[in-house]
Amino acid sequence: MNPLIQLKKAAPVSLVAFVCFGLLSTTQAVSPPPDGGYPNFTTAEGTKALQSLTTGSANTAVGWFSLFSNAGGSFNTATGAGSLLFNTVDDNTAFGAAALLFNTGGINNTAVGVTALLHNTIAEENTATGAFALSSNTEGDFNTANGAWALFFNTTGARNTAVGDSALYSNTTGDLNTASGNAALVVNTTGEGNTATGYNALSSNTTGTNNTATGLQALLHNTAGNHNTANGFRALSSNTTGGVNTAMGNQTLQSNTSGSHNTALGSGAGNSVTTADNVIAIGTAGANVSDSCYIGRGQPRGPGILTALQGRDQADGADQRSNLRPQAGEFPIQARD
Repeated sequence: MNPLIQLKKAAPVSLVAFVCFGLLSTTQAVSPPPDGGYPNFTTAEGTKALQSLTTGSANTAVGWFSLFSNAGGSFNTATGAGSLLFNTVDDNTAFGAAALLFNTGGINNTAVGVTALLHNTIAEENTATGAFALSSNTEGDFNTANGAWALFFNTTGARNTAVGDSALYSNTTGDLNTASGNAALVVNTTGEGNTATGYNALSSNTTGTNNTATGLQALLHNTAGNHNTANGFRALSSNTTGGVNTAMGNQTLQSNTSGSHNTALGSGAGNSVTTADNVIAIGTAGANVSDSCYIGRGQPRGPGILTALQGRDQADGADQRSNLRPQAGEFPIQARD
């Protein structure tokens, strides 16, 4: 089609849109116009809000002394008394009294809630939603806290995620932790690489690293144990210092305290294990005997079912085999060379 014809057809439509926009702006304007509007897309409302502004643009400050120190920072939003009070940089959002109050050089932070990210100074790209969330953070970057008191004591810990009231509450310098659930990883301080999903999951952990707990009170009492995996209600809930354990199922390895390298599969499996190492229990409580394997539960179904396999015991310097006493309903088979 001829470009001139196209232009002629398009012109009336553009004209109508322009006229409609002009009418809309005049008919919907409030009278008197709201105060607080300033040049460079700036909005300030409240005692000394944006008091120091010089070259910054597109800032919004609502509340007593909000964005008070900001001079050249742009694209900041502060709503609440004292929010972003000392801020001088760009791209921060604070909603709530004293939210991000001490921030000076940190950028791309979002704080929603009273005193959220209160002490943040130069840390970047943190998100805090909830009263007192990440309130003590100073230099830790890339943290996400969603819930009142979540990551409250975190100072320099980085790349942590806390979802739930008081999740990762005591964490100070630990990195790469994920806590989802009320009081999950609540006393963790320097432990790193932990994942806790569920109420009170890993709630006693302080320095333990690389643990995974999924389920209500999973790894509940773990303090310094490392590389444990617990999946299920109260799985490995008594473990304190044991490491490299795997518990899959409700209340599996529930009595284990310091045993390591144990594996339990099935509800209640491995519950007789407390301090032994290298125990495998599938579908049975097993026994507190190191280097042993227990498979099966209930009445035996035939000669091919293995229910207990005992490893070598070292006694008086000689290799010996120990016969296991079968529990009720178990069919023992002694291991052979």
